Amino acid sequence: MAVPSSSSSSSKDELIQLIKRLGTFLALRMSNLFSISFQKLDPRSVGAIAGLAVAIVFTYRLMRSPAAPPRRQPKRQTPSTSSSSISTQSNATLTPSGVCLPSEDLRAQNVVDEFFQPVKPTLGQIVRQKLSEGRKVTCRLLGVILEESSPEELQKEATVKSAVLDVLLEITKFCDLYLMERVIDDESEKNVLMALENAGIFTSGGLVKDKVLFCSTENGRTSFVRQLEPDWHIDTNPEILSQLARFIKYQLHVSPVRSERTAANVFSSPSLEHFFGCA
Repeated sequence: MAVPSSSSSSSKDELIQLIKRLGTFLALRMSNLFSISFQKLDPRSVGAIAGLAVAIVFTYRLMRSPAAPPRRQPKRQTPSTSSSSISTQSNATLTPSGVCLPSEDLRAQNVVDEFFQPVKPTLGQIVRQKLSEGRKVTCRLLGVILEESSPEELQKEATVKSAVLDVLLEITKFCDLYLMERVIDDESEKNVLMALENAGIFTSGGLVKDKVLFCSTENGRTSFVRQLEPDWHIDTNPEILSQLARFIKYQLHVSPVRSERTAANVFSSPSLEHFFGCA
């Protein structure tokens, strides 16, 4: 115990001597600077210089002193039990507050995964992508938009497919859409227009009745398509698609039976809604 006391007193003596030497040095420098002899300095000036020296020394010591290392928290030992559930519970309870629990890590990882999860595209985005940003589309009604598959059925009634309605409305939002069909009489035309109107295509979508075209032959539909020069034509007749393949950029063959592609620009799908991933 004597050794620390002697070392402490020697440190104080060294500090006092250092202060005296520093005070004398500063006094001499200041007296030389202002042509004032050291003997003529009054005690008040000497005390001020000594106080300044003390402040400088303590500031220097404080800046040089290393930061105290952080105290380590003593490890707590969990009581050993035969039950694994009790051991798990005690470990979770005795875990320091600064350490994340496994359950917290799992929740944090779930949040990160949800944040970086790819956003599911909307139906409108899918339609634009599938149509390759095409701006004009022509489409047959029978077997694509309507439940009926023959002109004879249209004489009695016409029914719009409920599954295709959302896709059709999205197409009308950014495409110039023309619907066309071969009919037998004027009554069939009325039935078709009434079915489209009841489905809300003329009100919710951008389609007008003037863009629903009727003809009496299959060749008439081919003529419609060639005159309109669309980016896409959608049909159920493979012969018409084959004839138009060299004139139309893209075509979609709607058929429940999968068929071979007649051309590189002719795609196939069981239905229009299935082509856009809505089935």
